[in-house]
Amino acid sequence: MSAIRVVLADDERMVRTALRAILEAEADLEVVGEAATGAQAVSVVRELRPDVVLMDVRMPEIDGIRATEQILATLAPPPRIVVVTTFENDSYVYDALRAGAAGFLLKRVAAEELVQAVRLVARSDSLLYPSAVRELAALHSSARPAPPAWAARLTEREADVLRLMATGLSNAEIADRLGVGPATAKTHVASVLAKTGARDRTQAVIAAYESGFITPR
Repeated sequence: MSAIRVVLADDERMVRTALRAILEAEADLEVVGEAATGAQAVSVVRELRPDVVLMDVRMPEIDGIRATEQILATLAPPPRIVVVTTFENDSYVYDALRAGAAGFLLKRVAAEELVQAVRLVARSDSLLYPSAVRELAALHSSARPAPPAWAARLTEREADVLRLMATGLSNAEIADRLGVGPATAKTHVASVLAKTGARDRTQAVIAAYESGFITPR
């Protein structure tokens, strides 16, 4: 299996050096590029087409949110973007998730958690730190609007699948929980993404929380 290709985007050289050392100690991870600003991140990612981008949320020129939006709007298929931040309840983090980031990491994360997070988002079949996403939704989602149109289009089984996705379960774990085959679970997840108009699991879960379909508290 080929290595997971990663780009590091952070305006602090020491942070990039530390992240590179951690990731390149793993045989299945390869750091293929670095960027010190948001604009550089967009350029480097467009050129190198990595699998995963670790994106500092606050950078010069354009921040990690705008860089995330630009990357996702112009690359197909896009890389998986994980925003990196100092504070987990930072409104920038929630905005980045809404913009399309697959998840977030704290800069103080342990080395083994960093490695596992990169592998997890590269696989794209479970939610990174689901409890943290729920807490962010509780902090940043205000008055609940009327149920979205997509909610009525979900079958009862698809609604169950979306709720299980929000708990962080992978396709295999959802299949086990529902007593169906892995292929069936994967089909249900794909249908949920299509009906919610979500790019990936994180976006579907954010939409479920923001719409009140799932209550984060």
